Amino acid sequence: MRQFRRRKGPLTKSSFLTMSSTAALLAVSFTVSAPVRAADDAAIQKWIAEFQPSTLSKEDQKKELEWFAKAAEPFKGMEINVVSETITTHEYESQTLAKAFSELTGIKLKHDIIQEGDVVEKLQTQMQSGKNVYDGWINDSDLIGTHFRYNQTIALSDYMTGEGKDVTDPMLDVNDFIGKSFGTAPDGKLYQLPDQQFANLYWFRYDWFTNPDYKAKFKAKYGYELGVPVNWSAYEDIAEFFTNDIKEINGVKVYGHMDYGKKDPSLGWRFTDAWLSMAGNGDKGIPNGLPVDEWGIRMEGCRPVGSSVERGGDTNGPAAVYSITKYLEWMKKYAPPQAQGMTFSESGPVPAQGNIAQQMFWYTAFTADMVKPGIAVMNADGTPKWRMAPSPHGAYWKEGMKLGYQDAGSVTLLKSTPADRRKAAWLYLQFIVSKTVSLKKSHVGLTFIRESDIWDKSFTERAPKLGGLIEFYRSPARVQWTPTGNNVPDYPKLAQLWWQNIGDASSGTKTPQAAMDALAAAQDSVMERLEKSGVQGACGPKLHKKETAEYWFAKAQKDGTIAPQRKLANEKPKGETVDYDTLIKSWPATPPKRAEAK
Repeated sequence: MRQFRRRKGPLTKSSFLTMSSTAALLAVSFTVSAPVRAADDAAIQKWIAEFQPSTLSKEDQKKELEWFAKAAEPFKGMEINVVSETITTHEYESQTLAKAFSELTGIKLKHDIIQEGDVVEKLQTQMQSGKNVYDGWINDSDLIGTHFRYNQTIALSDYMTGEGKDVTDPMLDVNDFIGKSFGTAPDGKLYQLPDQQFANLYWFRYDWFTNPDYKAKFKAKYGYELGVPVNWSAYEDIAEFFTNDIKEINGVKVYGHMDYGKKDPSLGWRFTDAWLSMAGNGDKGIPNGLPVDEWGIRMEGCRPVGSSVERGGDTNGPAAVYSITKYLEWMKKYAPPQAQGMTFSESGPVPAQGNIAQQMFWYTAFTADMVKPGIAVMNADGTPKWRMAPSPHGAYWKEGMKLGYQDAGSVTLLKSTPADRRKAAWLYLQFIVSKTVSLKKSHVGLTFIRESDIWDKSFTERAPKLGGLIEFYRSPARVQWTPTGNNVPDYPKLAQLWWQNIGDASSGTKTPQAAMDALAAAQDSVMERLEKSGVQGACGPKLHKKETAEYWFAKAQKDGTIAPQRKLANEKPKGETVDYDTLIKSWPATPPKRAEAK
Protein backbone atom coordinates (compact mmCIF):
# COMPACT_ATOMS: atom_id res chain seq x y z
CA MET A 1 0.00 0.00 0.00
CA ARG A 2 2.98 2.34 0.25
CA GLN A 3 6.66 2.30 -0.48
CA PHE A 4 8.82 0.37 1.94
CA ARG A 5 10.51 3.35 3.59
CA ARG A 6 9.35 6.92 3.62
CA ARG A 7 11.63 9.94 3.32
CA LYS A 8 10.20 11.62 6.39
CA GLY A 9 7.21 11.74 8.73
CA PRO A 10 5.46 8.97 10.69
CA LEU A 11 4.95 5.57 9.09
CA THR A 12 2.07 3.25 9.84
CA LYS A 13 1.12 -0.25 8.81
CA SER A 14 -1.92 -0.29 6.58
CA SER A 15 -0.42 1.02 3.39
CA PHE A 16 2.08 -1.83 3.19
CA LEU A 17 -0.72 -4.33 2.67
CA THR A 18 -1.28 -3.98 -1.07
CA MET A 19 1.89 -5.21 -2.77
CA SER A 20 0.68 -6.84 -5.97
CA SER A 21 1.60 -4.06 -8.40
CA THR A 22 4.05 -1.24 -8.86
CA ALA A 23 1.13 1.14 -9.13
CA ALA A 24 0.27 0.46 -5.53
CA LEU A 25 3.55 2.05 -4.49
CA LEU A 26 2.83 5.40 -6.09
CA ALA A 27 0.60 8.30 -5.14
CA VAL A 28 -2.49 8.22 -7.33
CA SER A 29 -5.12 10.85 -7.98
CA PHE A 30 -8.38 10.49 -9.83
CA THR A 31 -10.05 13.70 -10.92
CA VAL A 32 -13.55 13.23 -12.20
CA SER A 33 -15.26 15.73 -14.44
CA ALA A 34 -18.96 15.81 -13.80
CA PRO A 35 -21.91 17.48 -15.47
CA VAL A 36 -23.19 20.44 -13.48
CA ARG A 37 -26.75 19.17 -13.18
CA ALA A 38 -28.88 16.98 -11.02
CA ALA A 39 -28.65 13.29 -11.71
CA ASP A 40 -31.17 12.04 -14.23
CA ASP A 41 -32.86 8.68 -14.07
CA ALA A 42 -30.56 7.12 -16.69
CA ALA A 43 -27.48 7.95 -14.62
CA ILE A 44 -29.07 6.57 -11.48
CA GLN A 45 -30.05 3.33 -13.21
CA LYS A 46 -26.54 2.97 -14.65
CA TRP A 47 -24.95 3.20 -11.23
CA ILE A 48 -27.53 0.99 -9.54
CA ALA A 49 -26.48 -1.70 -11.99
CA GLU A 50 -22.84 -1.22 -10.89
CA PHE A 51 -23.73 -1.36 -7.20
CA GLN A 52 -24.92 -4.95 -7.13
CA PRO A 53 -25.27 -6.78 -4.88
CA SER A 54 -26.70 -4.40 -2.30
CA THR A 55 -28.53 -4.86 0.97
CA LEU A 56 -31.06 -2.34 -0.34
CA SER A 57 -33.67 -3.04 -2.95
CA LYS A 58 -33.15 -1.23 -6.26
CA GLU A 59 -36.07 1.00 -5.33
CA ASP A 60 -34.38 2.02 -2.08
CA GLN A 61 -31.05 2.47 -3.85
CA LYS A 62 -32.80 4.84 -6.25
CA LYS A 63 -34.32 6.72 -3.33
CA GLU A 64 -30.94 7.12 -1.64
CA LEU A 65 -29.18 8.24 -4.82
CA GLU A 66 -31.92 10.77 -5.53
CA TRP A 67 -31.40 12.14 -2.02
CA PHE A 68 -27.68 12.62 -2.67
CA ALA A 69 -28.41 14.43 -5.95
CA LYS A 70 -30.87 16.81 -4.31
CA ALA A 71 -28.74 17.46 -1.21
CA ALA A 72 -25.77 18.29 -3.43
CA GLU A 73 -27.56 20.95 -5.51
CA PRO A 74 -26.08 23.94 -3.57
CA PHE A 75 -22.56 22.62 -4.24
CA LYS A 76 -22.75 21.85 -7.97
CA GLY A 77 -19.58 22.72 -9.82
CA MET A 78 -17.41 22.79 -6.71
CA GLU A 79 -14.10 20.91 -6.83
CA ILE A 80 -13.70 18.90 -3.64
CA ASN A 81 -10.55 17.06 -2.52
CA VAL A 82 -10.52 13.94 -0.35
CA VAL A 83 -7.57 11.72 0.61
CA SER A 84 -6.99 8.18 1.83
CA GLU A 85 -4.21 5.60 1.95
CA THR A 86 -3.65 3.09 -0.85
CA ILE A 87 -5.52 -0.17 -0.37
CA THR A 88 -7.83 -2.05 -2.72
CA THR A 89 -10.95 -0.66 -1.06
CA HIS A 90 -9.83 2.94 -1.48
CA GLU A 91 -8.75 2.31 -5.06
CA TYR A 92 -12.31 1.23 -5.82
CA GLU A 93 -13.59 4.39 -4.17
CA SER A 94 -11.24 6.70 -6.04
CA GLN A 95 -11.69 5.05 -9.43
CA THR A 96 -15.38 4.07 -9.36
CA LEU A 97 -17.26 5.69 -6.49
CA ALA A 98 -15.76 9.15 -7.03
CA LYS A 99 -16.85 8.99 -10.67
CA ALA A 100 -20.34 7.88 -9.71
CA PHE A 101 -20.68 10.60 -7.09
CA SER A 102 -19.60 13.28 -9.55
CA GLU A 103 -22.01 12.13 -12.24
CA LEU A 104 -24.88 11.93 -9.78
CA THR A 105 -24.31 15.21 -7.94
CA GLY A 106 -22.45 17.61 -10.22
CA ILE A 107 -19.67 18.00 -7.63
CA LYS A 108 -16.21 17.51 -9.13
CA LEU A 109 -14.64 15.02 -6.79
CA LYS A 110 -10.89 14.39 -6.61
CA HIS A 111 -10.00 11.40 -4.40
CA ASP A 112 -6.25 11.09 -3.85
CA ILE A 113 -4.77 7.82 -2.65
CA ILE A 114 -1.30 8.14 -1.16
CA GLN A 115 0.99 6.41 1.33
CA GLU A 116 -0.56 6.20 4.77
CA GLY A 117 2.39 7.96 6.39
CA ASP A 118 1.80 10.85 4.00
CA VAL A 119 -1.88 10.97 4.98
CA VAL A 120 -0.84 11.42 8.62
CA GLU A 121 1.77 14.02 7.70
CA LYS A 122 -0.68 16.11 5.66
CA LEU A 123 -3.29 15.77 8.40
CA GLN A 124 -0.80 17.12 10.93
CA THR A 125 0.02 19.99 8.57
CA GLN A 126 -3.62 21.06 8.35
CA MET A 127 -4.19 20.69 12.08
CA GLN A 128 -1.11 22.71 12.96
CA SER A 129 -1.39 25.42 10.30
CA GLY A 130 -5.16 25.83 10.08
CA LYS A 131 -4.85 25.90 6.28
CA ASN A 132 -7.20 23.62 4.35
CA VAL A 133 -5.14 20.88 2.69
CA TYR A 134 -8.03 18.45 2.07
CA ASP A 135 -11.77 18.87 2.45
CA GLY A 136 -12.31 15.33 3.74
CA TRP A 137 -10.09 12.67 5.25
CA ILE A 138 -10.07 8.90 5.57
CA ASN A 139 -7.52 8.12 8.25
CA ASP A 140 -7.11 5.41 10.87
CA SER A 141 -9.27 5.51 13.97
CA ASP A 142 -5.97 4.86 15.80
CA LEU A 143 -5.87 8.66 15.93
CA ILE A 144 -9.10 8.98 17.95
CA GLY A 145 -7.16 9.99 21.08
CA THR A 146 -5.36 12.62 19.04
CA HIS A 147 -8.47 13.92 17.31
CA PHE A 148 -10.65 14.59 20.30
CA ARG A 149 -7.87 16.15 22.40
CA TYR A 150 -6.54 18.71 19.93
CA ASN A 151 -9.98 20.24 19.28
CA GLN A 152 -9.33 20.40 15.54
CA THR A 153 -11.78 17.67 14.51
CA ILE A 154 -15.53 17.89 13.96
CA ALA A 155 -17.62 15.72 16.30
CA LEU A 156 -19.75 13.95 13.70
CA SER A 157 -22.52 13.15 16.16
CA ASP A 158 -22.96 16.90 16.75
CA TYR A 159 -22.51 17.74 13.08
CA MET A 160 -25.19 15.30 11.89
CA THR A 161 -27.82 16.86 14.13
CA GLY A 162 -26.60 20.46 13.85
CA GLU A 163 -24.65 22.27 11.15
CA GLY A 164 -24.60 19.28 8.80
CA LYS A 165 -28.15 18.06 9.35
CA ASP A 166 -29.29 19.18 5.90
CA VAL A 167 -26.52 17.11 4.26
CA THR A 168 -26.78 13.99 6.44
CA ASP A 169 -28.23 10.98 4.67
CA PRO A 170 -31.47 9.88 6.38
CA MET A 171 -30.63 6.30 5.33
CA LEU A 172 -27.07 6.35 6.76
CA ASP A 173 -28.01 4.08 9.71
CA VAL A 174 -25.01 4.71 12.00
CA ASN A 175 -26.02 1.81 14.27
CA ASP A 176 -25.29 -0.61 11.40
CA PHE A 177 -21.54 0.21 11.55
CA ILE A 178 -19.65 -2.51 13.41
CA GLY A 179 -16.80 -0.17 14.40
CA LYS A 180 -18.80 2.78 15.67
CA SER A 181 -17.17 2.52 19.13
CA PHE A 182 -13.70 2.86 17.57
CA GLY A 183 -14.36 6.49 16.60
CA THR A 184 -16.10 7.43 19.85
CA ALA A 185 -14.20 9.54 22.41
CA PRO A 186 -14.55 9.58 26.22
CA ASP A 187 -17.02 12.45 25.85
CA GLY A 188 -19.39 9.98 24.17
CA LYS A 189 -19.24 11.77 20.81
CA LEU A 190 -18.52 10.14 17.45
CA TYR A 191 -15.53 11.78 15.76
CA GLN A 192 -14.77 9.18 13.06
CA LEU A 193 -17.00 6.81 11.09
CA PRO A 194 -15.46 3.59 9.66
CA ASP A 195 -14.94 3.36 5.91
CA GLN A 196 -13.01 0.06 5.85
CA GLN A 197 -11.86 -2.46 8.46
CA PHE A 198 -9.59 -5.47 8.61
CA ALA A 199 -8.41 -7.60 11.51
CA ASN A 200 -5.15 -9.20 12.58
CA LEU A 201 -5.88 -12.92 13.06
CA TYR A 202 -4.36 -16.38 13.41
CA TRP A 203 -3.66 -18.19 10.11
CA PHE A 204 -3.00 -21.91 9.74
CA ARG A 205 -2.78 -24.79 7.26
CA TYR A 206 -6.12 -26.51 7.72
CA ASP A 207 -5.05 -29.40 5.49
CA TRP A 208 -2.05 -30.16 7.72
CA PHE A 209 -3.97 -29.71 10.96
CA THR A 210 -6.61 -32.23 9.83
CA ASN A 211 -4.06 -34.79 8.59
CA PRO A 212 -4.75 -37.99 10.63
CA ASP A 213 -1.07 -38.94 10.84
CA TYR A 214 0.00 -35.51 12.09
CA LYS A 215 -2.88 -35.41 14.56
CA ALA A 216 -1.94 -38.79 16.04
CA LYS A 217 1.73 -37.86 16.37
CA PHE A 218 0.92 -34.52 18.00
CA LYS A 219 -1.45 -36.05 20.55
CA ALA A 220 1.04 -38.79 21.37
CA LYS A 221 3.70 -36.20 22.15
CA TYR A 222 1.69 -33.42 23.84
CA GLY A 223 -1.36 -35.18 25.25
CA TYR A 224 -3.97 -33.00 23.56
CA GLU A 225 -5.41 -32.56 20.09
CA LEU A 226 -3.76 -30.71 17.24
CA GLY A 227 -6.13 -27.82 16.50
CA VAL A 228 -6.58 -24.06 16.66
CA PRO A 229 -4.48 -22.90 19.64
CA VAL A 230 -6.44 -21.20 22.39
CA ASN A 231 -3.31 -20.11 24.27
CA TRP A 232 0.30 -19.26 23.45
CA SER A 233 1.48 -22.52 25.03
CA ALA A 234 -0.36 -24.50 22.34
CA TYR A 235 0.91 -22.16 19.62
CA GLU A 236 4.46 -22.82 20.81
CA ASP A 237 3.92 -26.58 20.93
CA ILE A 238 2.52 -26.56 17.38
CA ALA A 239 5.43 -24.44 16.17
CA GLU A 240 7.88 -26.90 17.73
CA PHE A 241 5.99 -29.88 16.28
CA PHE A 242 5.98 -28.77 12.66
CA THR A 243 9.50 -27.31 12.72
CA ASN A 244 11.31 -30.13 14.51
CA ASP A 245 9.06 -33.21 14.34
CA ILE A 246 7.42 -33.02 10.92
CA LYS A 247 10.38 -31.10 9.44
CA GLU A 248 9.51 -31.77 5.77
CA ILE A 249 6.32 -32.18 3.75
CA ASN A 250 6.60 -33.48 0.18
CA GLY A 251 10.35 -32.92 0.33
CA VAL A 252 10.06 -29.26 1.36
CA LYS A 253 11.37 -27.89 4.67
CA VAL A 254 8.46 -26.54 6.73
CA TYR A 255 8.31 -24.09 9.61
CA GLY A 256 5.88 -23.81 12.50
CA HIS A 257 5.89 -20.00 12.64
CA MET A 258 6.37 -16.88 10.52
CA ASP A 259 7.19 -13.31 11.55
CA TYR A 260 9.59 -10.46 10.77
CA GLY A 261 12.27 -8.68 12.79
CA LYS A 262 14.23 -6.04 10.90
CA LYS A 263 14.72 -2.78 12.80
CA ASP A 264 12.53 -0.76 10.50
CA PRO A 265 9.47 1.51 10.87
CA SER A 266 7.24 -1.43 9.94
CA LEU A 267 8.36 -3.16 13.15
CA GLY A 268 6.40 -0.58 15.16
CA TRP A 269 2.90 -1.65 14.20
CA ARG A 270 3.98 -5.26 14.71
CA PHE A 271 3.59 -4.36 18.40
CA THR A 272 1.23 -1.36 18.61
CA ASP A 273 -1.26 -3.53 16.72
CA ALA A 274 -2.17 -5.23 19.96
CA TRP A 275 0.67 -7.73 20.46
CA LEU A 276 0.91 -6.74 24.11
CA SER A 277 -2.83 -7.18 24.64
CA MET A 278 -2.67 -10.68 23.13
CA ALA A 279 -0.08 -11.52 25.79
CA GLY A 280 -2.27 -10.11 28.57
CA ASN A 281 -0.95 -6.60 29.00
CA GLY A 282 -3.33 -3.91 30.26
CA ASP A 283 -6.78 -4.16 31.81
CA LYS A 284 -10.15 -5.57 30.87
CA GLY A 285 -12.34 -3.43 28.63
CA ILE A 286 -13.68 -3.28 25.09
CA PRO A 287 -12.69 -1.60 22.81
CA ASN A 288 -9.62 -0.85 24.97
CA GLY A 289 -8.57 -1.68 28.50
CA LEU A 290 -9.41 0.72 31.33
CA PRO A 291 -7.70 2.22 33.16
CA VAL A 292 -4.65 0.71 31.36
CA ASP A 293 -4.85 0.04 27.62
CA GLU A 294 -2.91 -2.33 25.35
CA TRP A 295 -0.12 0.21 24.85
CA GLY A 296 0.40 0.11 28.62
CA ILE A 297 -0.86 3.69 29.04
CA ARG A 298 -2.97 4.39 32.13
CA MET A 299 -5.83 6.88 31.75
CA GLU A 300 -7.90 8.31 34.59
CA GLY A 301 -11.00 10.14 33.48
CA CYS A 302 -9.88 11.36 30.07
CA ARG A 303 -6.28 12.14 31.10
CA PRO A 304 -3.31 9.83 30.37
CA VAL A 305 -1.28 9.59 33.59
CA GLY A 306 1.63 7.30 32.74
CA SER A 307 3.15 4.56 30.65
CA SER A 308 5.84 3.08 32.90
CA VAL A 309 4.98 0.73 35.76
CA GLU A 310 6.29 3.27 38.26
CA ARG A 311 3.54 5.66 37.11
CA GLY A 312 0.86 2.98 37.06
CA GLY A 313 1.27 1.99 33.41
CA ASP A 314 2.18 -1.40 31.98
CA THR A 315 4.41 -0.76 28.95
CA ASN A 316 7.41 -2.25 30.77
CA GLY A 317 5.53 -4.61 33.08
CA PRO A 318 6.00 -8.40 33.24
CA ALA A 319 3.23 -9.06 30.67
CA ALA A 320 4.82 -6.71 28.13
CA VAL A 321 8.30 -8.16 28.66
CA TYR A 322 6.87 -11.68 28.30
CA SER A 323 5.27 -10.67 24.99
CA ILE A 324 8.59 -9.45 23.57
CA THR A 325 10.48 -12.47 24.93
CA LYS A 326 8.10 -14.89 23.20
CA TYR A 327 8.22 -12.92 19.97
CA LEU A 328 12.03 -13.19 19.87
CA GLU A 329 12.14 -16.83 21.00
CA TRP A 330 9.64 -18.06 18.42
CA MET A 331 11.29 -16.23 15.54
CA LYS A 332 14.69 -17.68 16.43
CA LYS A 333 13.47 -21.26 16.95
CA TYR A 334 10.58 -21.77 14.53
CA ALA A 335 10.57 -19.23 11.68
CA PRO A 336 12.63 -19.35 8.46
CA PRO A 337 16.15 -17.95 9.13
CA GLN A 338 15.59 -15.01 6.78
CA ALA A 339 12.58 -13.78 8.80
CA GLN A 340 14.83 -11.97 11.29
CA GLY A 341 16.03 -9.63 8.54
CA MET A 342 12.65 -9.05 6.89
CA THR A 343 10.31 -6.07 6.99
CA PHE A 344 6.54 -6.39 7.11
CA SER A 345 6.16 -6.16 3.33
CA GLU A 346 8.87 -8.74 2.68
CA SER A 347 7.39 -11.25 5.11
CA GLY A 348 3.78 -10.87 4.01
CA PRO A 349 3.83 -13.14 0.91
CA VAL A 350 5.78 -15.99 2.59
CA PRO A 351 2.83 -18.07 3.94
CA ALA A 352 1.35 -18.23 0.42
CA GLN A 353 4.51 -20.04 -0.75
CA GLY A 354 3.34 -23.16 1.06
CA ASN A 355 5.90 -24.05 3.75
CA ILE A 356 4.47 -22.25 6.83
CA ALA A 357 2.21 -24.17 9.25
CA GLN A 358 0.77 -21.22 11.16
CA GLN A 359 1.16 -17.49 11.73
CA MET A 360 -0.29 -15.71 14.73
CA PHE A 361 0.05 -12.16 13.38
CA TRP A 362 -1.72 -12.13 9.99
CA TYR A 363 -3.86 -9.35 8.50
CA THR A 364 -7.16 -10.25 6.83
CA ALA A 365 -6.32 -7.63 4.20
CA PHE A 366 -4.11 -10.36 2.72
CA THR A 367 -7.16 -12.55 2.03
CA ALA A 368 -7.58 -11.52 -1.60
CA ASP A 369 -3.95 -12.37 -2.40
CA MET A 370 -4.14 -15.62 -0.42
CA VAL A 371 -7.07 -17.01 -2.46
CA LYS A 372 -5.58 -16.49 -5.93
CA PRO A 373 -5.98 -19.58 -8.14
CA GLY A 374 -2.90 -21.70 -8.67
CA ILE A 375 -0.85 -20.66 -5.65
CA ALA A 376 0.59 -23.29 -3.31
CA VAL A 377 -2.03 -22.81 -0.59
CA MET A 378 -5.10 -23.20 -2.83
CA ASN A 379 -6.97 -26.34 -3.86
CA ALA A 380 -7.86 -27.02 -7.48
CA ASP A 381 -11.57 -26.48 -6.75
CA GLY A 382 -10.96 -22.86 -5.65
CA THR A 383 -11.14 -23.52 -1.91
CA PRO A 384 -8.19 -22.63 0.35
CA LYS A 385 -5.92 -25.16 2.08
CA TRP A 386 -5.74 -22.71 4.99
CA ARG A 387 -8.10 -21.05 7.43
CA MET A 388 -8.08 -18.00 9.66
CA ALA A 389 -9.31 -18.11 13.25
CA PRO A 390 -9.27 -16.05 16.47
CA SER A 391 -5.79 -15.47 17.86
CA PRO A 392 -4.50 -17.40 20.88
CA HIS A 393 -3.82 -15.47 24.08
CA GLY A 394 -0.79 -15.30 26.34
CA ALA A 395 -0.35 -16.42 29.93
CA TYR A 396 -1.26 -13.02 31.40
CA TRP A 397 -4.51 -12.63 29.43
CA LYS A 398 -7.85 -12.58 31.27
CA GLU A 399 -11.39 -12.98 29.93
CA GLY A 400 -12.79 -9.55 29.09
CA MET A 401 -9.58 -8.15 27.59
CA LYS A 402 -9.16 -7.25 23.95
CA LEU A 403 -7.39 -10.00 22.02
CA GLY A 404 -6.20 -8.45 18.79
CA TYR A 405 -6.11 -5.46 16.49
CA GLN A 406 -8.55 -4.20 13.91
CA ASP A 407 -7.63 -1.46 11.46
CA ALA A 408 -10.46 1.00 10.85
CA GLY A 409 -9.81 3.63 8.20
CA SER A 410 -12.43 6.22 9.07
CA VAL A 411 -14.01 9.33 7.60
CA THR A 412 -12.94 12.49 9.40
CA LEU A 413 -13.74 16.19 9.05
CA LEU A 414 -11.58 19.05 10.33
CA LYS A 415 -12.76 22.40 11.67
CA SER A 416 -10.28 24.26 9.46
CA THR A 417 -12.17 23.23 6.31
CA PRO A 418 -14.57 25.96 5.09
CA ALA A 419 -18.17 25.13 5.97
CA ASP A 420 -19.47 24.72 2.41
CA ARG A 421 -16.55 22.55 1.35
CA ARG A 422 -16.96 20.47 4.50
CA LYS A 423 -20.62 19.84 3.65
CA ALA A 424 -19.79 18.79 0.09
CA ALA A 425 -17.04 16.49 1.36
CA TRP A 426 -19.38 15.01 3.97
CA LEU A 427 -21.80 14.10 1.21
CA TYR A 428 -19.09 12.14 -0.62
CA LEU A 429 -17.80 10.48 2.55
CA GLN A 430 -21.33 9.29 3.35
CA PHE A 431 -21.82 8.13 -0.22
CA ILE A 432 -18.84 5.75 -0.10
CA VAL A 433 -20.15 4.10 3.10
CA SER A 434 -23.84 4.19 2.14
CA LYS A 435 -25.95 1.04 2.02
CA THR A 436 -26.36 1.60 -1.70
CA VAL A 437 -22.67 0.89 -2.33
CA SER A 438 -21.19 -0.75 0.79
CA LEU A 439 -21.99 -4.40 0.03
CA LYS A 440 -20.45 -4.19 -3.45
CA LYS A 441 -17.44 -2.39 -1.98
CA SER A 442 -17.12 -5.15 0.64
CA HIS A 443 -16.95 -7.77 -2.10
CA VAL A 444 -14.22 -5.81 -3.86
CA GLY A 445 -11.98 -5.06 -0.87
CA LEU A 446 -13.15 -7.58 1.79
CA THR A 447 -12.98 -4.84 4.43
CA PHE A 448 -16.32 -4.87 6.24
CA ILE A 449 -17.93 -1.93 8.01
CA ARG A 450 -21.63 -2.86 8.22
CA GLU A 451 -23.40 -5.66 10.08
CA SER A 452 -25.95 -5.87 7.27
CA ASP A 453 -23.20 -6.55 4.72
CA ILE A 454 -21.53 -9.26 6.80
CA TRP A 455 -24.78 -11.21 7.10
CA ASP A 456 -25.90 -10.78 3.48
CA LYS A 457 -26.65 -14.02 1.63
CA SER A 458 -24.04 -13.16 -1.01
CA PHE A 459 -21.32 -13.62 1.63
CA THR A 460 -22.93 -16.82 2.89
CA GLU A 461 -22.47 -18.14 -0.64
CA ARG A 462 -18.90 -16.83 -0.95
CA ALA A 463 -17.74 -17.85 2.55
CA PRO A 464 -16.32 -21.31 1.64
CA LYS A 465 -13.72 -19.65 -0.60
CA LEU A 466 -12.57 -17.03 1.93
CA GLY A 467 -10.96 -19.26 4.53
CA GLY A 468 -12.97 -18.30 7.61
CA LEU A 469 -13.15 -14.53 7.04
CA ILE A 470 -16.94 -14.45 7.04
CA GLU A 471 -17.21 -16.87 9.95
CA PHE A 472 -14.93 -14.64 12.05
CA TYR A 473 -16.82 -11.44 11.25
CA ARG A 474 -20.10 -13.15 12.11
CA SER A 475 -18.72 -14.52 15.38
CA PRO A 476 -19.14 -13.10 18.89
CA ALA A 477 -15.33 -13.11 19.18
CA ARG A 478 -15.10 -10.24 16.69
CA VAL A 479 -15.65 -7.53 19.30
CA GLN A 480 -12.31 -8.34 20.97
CA TRP A 481 -10.38 -7.09 17.91
CA THR A 482 -10.14 -3.32 18.14
CA PRO A 483 -7.92 -0.41 17.02
CA THR A 484 -5.72 1.78 19.18
CA GLY A 485 -7.95 3.77 21.50
CA ASN A 486 -8.44 6.92 23.55
CA ASN A 487 -5.59 6.41 26.03
CA VAL A 488 -3.02 7.33 23.35
CA PRO A 489 -2.94 11.15 23.37
CA ASP A 490 -0.79 11.74 20.29
CA TYR A 491 -0.56 8.71 18.01
CA PRO A 492 1.95 10.16 15.48
CA LYS A 493 4.43 11.17 18.18
CA LEU A 494 4.14 8.01 20.28
CA ALA A 495 3.86 5.35 17.55
CA GLN A 496 7.30 6.09 16.12
CA LEU A 497 8.91 5.29 19.49
CA TRP A 498 7.96 1.62 19.28
CA TRP A 499 10.05 0.43 16.35
CA GLN A 500 13.09 2.32 17.57
CA ASN A 501 13.02 0.80 21.06
CA ILE A 502 11.68 -2.69 20.37
CA GLY A 503 14.05 -2.81 17.42
CA ASP A 504 16.88 -2.79 19.95
CA ALA A 505 15.50 -6.00 21.44
CA SER A 506 14.95 -7.51 17.99
CA SER A 507 18.54 -6.73 16.95
CA GLY A 508 19.92 -8.09 20.23
CA THR A 509 21.44 -4.83 21.48
CA LYS A 510 19.06 -4.73 24.47
CA THR A 511 17.21 -7.28 26.56
CA PRO A 512 13.41 -7.27 26.32
CA GLN A 513 13.21 -5.67 29.77
CA ALA A 514 15.70 -2.92 28.89
CA ALA A 515 13.94 -2.21 25.58
CA MET A 516 10.53 -1.90 27.21
CA ASP A 517 11.96 0.24 30.04
CA ALA A 518 13.32 2.60 27.39
CA LEU A 519 10.01 2.64 25.49
CA ALA A 520 7.99 3.36 28.63
CA ALA A 521 10.36 6.20 29.59
CA ALA A 522 10.18 7.66 26.07
CA GLN A 523 6.38 7.61 26.08
CA ASP A 524 6.29 9.28 29.49
CA SER A 525 8.69 11.93 28.21
CA VAL A 526 6.43 12.79 25.27
CA MET A 527 3.38 12.93 27.55
CA GLU A 528 5.26 15.11 30.01
CA ARG A 529 5.99 17.61 27.23
CA LEU A 530 2.33 17.58 26.20
CA GLU A 531 1.35 18.21 29.82
CA LYS A 532 3.70 21.17 30.15
CA SER A 533 2.49 22.71 26.89
CA GLY A 534 -1.17 22.51 27.92
CA VAL A 535 -2.06 22.19 24.24
CA GLN A 536 -4.52 19.34 24.83
CA GLY A 537 -6.50 21.08 27.54
CA ALA A 538 -8.47 19.28 30.23
CA CYS A 539 -8.01 15.85 28.61
CA GLY A 540 -4.27 16.18 28.04
CA PRO A 541 -1.73 14.10 29.98
CA LYS A 542 -1.19 14.71 33.70
CA LEU A 543 1.52 12.29 34.82
CA HIS A 544 1.43 10.48 38.14
CA LYS A 545 4.43 10.81 40.42
CA LYS A 546 6.71 7.80 40.43
CA GLU A 547 6.09 4.98 42.91
CA THR A 548 7.56 1.50 43.31
CA ALA A 549 6.33 -1.32 41.10
CA GLU A 550 5.05 -3.12 44.20
CA TYR A 551 2.90 -0.08 45.04
CA TRP A 552 1.10 -0.39 41.68
CA PHE A 553 0.88 -4.19 41.82
CA ALA A 554 -0.83 -3.93 45.20
CA LYS A 555 -3.08 -1.07 44.07
CA ALA A 556 -4.35 -3.06 41.08
CA GLN A 557 -5.12 -5.97 43.37
CA LYS A 558 -6.88 -3.71 45.88
CA ASP A 559 -8.89 -1.87 43.18
CA GLY A 560 -9.96 -5.09 41.48
CA THR A 561 -8.21 -4.16 38.24
CA ILE A 562 -5.41 -6.09 36.52
CA ALA A 563 -2.57 -3.92 35.25
CA PRO A 564 0.22 -3.92 36.05
CA GLN A 565 0.45 -7.63 36.90
CA ARG A 566 3.20 -9.28 38.91
CA LYS A 567 5.42 -11.73 37.06
CA LEU A 568 3.86 -15.19 36.89
CA ALA A 569 5.69 -18.14 38.38
CA ASN A 570 4.68 -20.20 35.33
CA GLU A 571 4.43 -18.40 31.99
CA LYS A 572 3.67 -21.62 30.11
CA PRO A 573 0.49 -23.30 31.33
CA LYS A 574 -0.72 -26.46 29.58
CA GLY A 575 -1.50 -26.02 25.92
CA GLU A 576 -5.14 -25.82 24.89
CA THR A 577 -6.64 -26.16 21.42
CA VAL A 578 -10.07 -26.26 19.83
CA ASP A 579 -11.22 -28.04 16.69
CA TYR A 580 -11.77 -25.45 13.96
CA ASP A 581 -14.96 -26.97 12.57
CA THR A 582 -16.43 -27.36 16.05
CA LEU A 583 -15.53 -23.74 16.81
CA ILE A 584 -17.33 -22.23 13.84
CA LYS A 585 -20.38 -24.44 14.38
CA SER A 586 -20.69 -22.99 17.89
CA TRP A 587 -21.10 -19.47 16.54
CA PRO A 588 -24.59 -18.06 15.88
CA ALA A 589 -26.00 -18.60 12.41
CA THR A 590 -28.27 -15.54 12.42
CA PRO A 591 -27.43 -11.86 12.77
CA PRO A 592 -27.94 -10.21 16.16
CA LYS A 593 -31.05 -8.10 16.58
CA ARG A 594 -30.45 -4.41 16.97
CA ALA A 595 -32.33 -1.15 17.03
CA GLU A 596 -32.38 0.74 13.76
CA ALA A 597 -30.95 4.22 13.73
CA LYS A 598 -33.59 6.91 13.87
